[in-house]
Amino acid sequence: MNDLAPGFGNPDAEDLRNEVRKLRKINAALMDRVERSSDMAGNAFSMFETAISLEAMVRERTMELEDALRRLAKANADLAEAHAAADANRMRLRDAIDSINEGFVLFDAEDRLVLFNEAYLGFWPEIADQVREGMSFDQIAKLAASHNQPRGTLVGRDRWVSDRLARHSVADGGHVQALADGRWVQINELRTSEGGIVGIYTDITEAKAEDARERARELAERNIVLQSTLDNLSEGVCLFDAQGRLAAWNEALQRLLTLPEDWSMGLATHQALIGWCRETLGMEDDGCLDWRGESLCGERVHRLVRCGARSFEVRSNAMEQGGQVIGFTDVTDMLRAQSALRETAESLERRVAERTGELVAVNHQLAAEVAERREIEAQLMDAKTAAEKANLSKTSFLAAASHDLLQPLNAARLFVAALGDRRLALPTRALVSQTSTALDSVEDLLEALLEISRLDAGAIQPEISDFRLDRMLEALRVEFAPMARSSGLTLSFEAEPVWVRSDIRLLRRILQNFLSNALRYTQRGSVTLRCLESATGVRVSVSDTGPGIAADKQPLIFEEFRRFDNRQGGKGLGLAIVRRASVMLGHAVTVESTPGQGSTFSIDLPRGAVVMDEAAQTDGPGRDRGMRGLKVLIVDNEKSIQSGMRTLLEGWGCAVSTATGFDDAAPRFPDGTAPDVMLVDYHLNDGETGDVAIRRLNDHFGDAVPAIIISADRGEPLKMLLDERGIPVLNKPVKPAQLRALLRTMVR
Repeated sequence: MNDLAPGFGNPDAEDLRNEVRKLRKINAALMDRVERSSDMAGNAFSMFETAISLEAMVRERTMELEDALRRLAKANADLAEAHAAADANRMRLRDAIDSINEGFVLFDAEDRLVLFNEAYLGFWPEIADQVREGMSFDQIAKLAASHNQPRGTLVGRDRWVSDRLARHSVADGGHVQALADGRWVQINELRTSEGGIVGIYTDITEAKAEDARERARELAERNIVLQSTLDNLSEGVCLFDAQGRLAAWNEALQRLLTLPEDWSMGLATHQALIGWCRETLGMEDDGCLDWRGESLCGERVHRLVRCGARSFEVRSNAMEQGGQVIGFTDVTDMLRAQSALRETAESLERRVAERTGELVAVNHQLAAEVAERREIEAQLMDAKTAAEKANLSKTSFLAAASHDLLQPLNAARLFVAALGDRRLALPTRALVSQTSTALDSVEDLLEALLEISRLDAGAIQPEISDFRLDRMLEALRVEFAPMARSSGLTLSFEAEPVWVRSDIRLLRRILQNFLSNALRYTQRGSVTLRCLESATGVRVSVSDTGPGIAADKQPLIFEEFRRFDNRQGGKGLGLAIVRRASVMLGHAVTVESTPGQGSTFSIDLPRGAVVMDEAAQTDGPGRDRGMRGLKVLIVDNEKSIQSGMRTLLEGWGCAVSTATGFDDAAPRFPDGTAPDVMLVDYHLNDGETGDVAIRRLNDHFGDAVPAIIISADRGEPLKMLLDERGIPVLNKPVKPAQLRALLRTMVR
């Protein structure tokens, strides 16, 4: 308690003690004066009054003294309680520090040792009994160095102390030190808020040992890989360390130098191995094998040396960190082969020179002929290239022009179809009908141009199959019967059930052109289609009672834009398509015509195998789903087509939404909503394609919504792609009836 009192209110207690002593002296003086004054007879009353006054003063001072003593006692009690709490907290802190595994040490702002635990002393067993609180860090470091506790003191004691004091003064993190007993300690030192230093000492010996073992394993694995690599080399290799001792070698070295089995024991130095090569084998290395292991410049020597009847290619490399690598390659067989090749080459050169002289004369004779032929071939090649470029240019132009024209034509057809579905006055309906007819004519022309371009480019490949010809002809009869009736002509078909082998699509196109030309150019009379069977196949002929074709003009009618009667409005492309398609199919096409008596166009078909006859499936009208209220999403980057399609579909009672792509369509359908069907253009903006847009929209809807691709691209690759993904496709310009039928089929 006396040791701690100076820190807790001691100046006030001392003042009280001094004041009490003064009061006691005053009291004693007053009492003495009273006693002396009692001897004076004349002043008895005066002394009585004085005594009373002094008694009051003494009583007052005595009360003050007692109050001061009470306050002193309370202050001493509070101080004792504070000392007890501090001692308890200090004991708890020391117990907590002693309980941790790491060494703990605390220095104050003057770098004096304040606190430490037993784990800290465990790192310095030689000086543990000499470490005391109050010692400076400098004293502890020098004491540890004097007993060679850190391993660094074995090299330079003063240097280690200097480095350790420098690290301690910075106290900005951790570092690792090795102890003399083989342990490793990680020291982390940090500054406290009062300017002192707290240090944590962690034993990382096991971690260091594990790291060393891991490095040893890696080194061993590398040595195994290196040895395996060396053993797989056909070249003999040996490696010497900086002291000239044999460090590594391979089996090829022993084989090439005919070394004994225990050579690695007796010839384990550079000097011994080189002595074997020079003295035993008689190798004439001319200093190539000399020791260069002490060179720091990585010197390399490469020489061809003789060793008796054999020859070796020797490479000697000095390693930059000391040591030398020597490689031996037996090139005896290679040199012999080279010598044999040189002799053969010389012999061949002589023979070639002889033959060359004989051929020179012949070459002179052929040179003129070759030059002439090359000139002719160059002219033919130029002509062929020009023709191919012209044809390719025409094909590309027709394809691009047809594709670009089909876009506005599709929009126009949609608007006209929408108008046709409305109630209109008779004059207006007649105008709409005429517009539709004009659009049909433009569409027929563009389709013909596009088909010719695809045939020329090879984009259409025949799909050969066996089918019944009479069924296809019945469909053609239904298709052309209205055209014949409007022209006042008799259309008759003479066909029996017969199977043929061809491409049904291309064959239908050929017969369509035959029939359309016959009906277009025949003013009166009839058009007859006949099927005639023979031993070799089936001939299909279309005969008319038209004006006929002169014999000199018959070879020209299969060329593009050849028309001999411009009054009938033909395009002159139908027979050009027939010629290309028939050549592709390998079917012969013939024409027989007499001016004024009509014409007959025929095509010869091979017979086909009979396959299972499946009846055509038809849907009853009661199974169609109504179009009213059908939610349709239109995705097209052309505003005019969006508008035309919207007008057509809304006329059918559909609820229509339009968008230019996925990013525009997705926000129109929040979670939980989706359209009943999607009509998507194939070529959208920014390289987006319709099939990708459909997939992304279905992911957004969370369900597979029926979709139709609408495109002006009629190429086979697109059809094959969409067939693989199960997406139906309509070609532009879209026929409203075809669109309506497909929509009804998809939404049933």
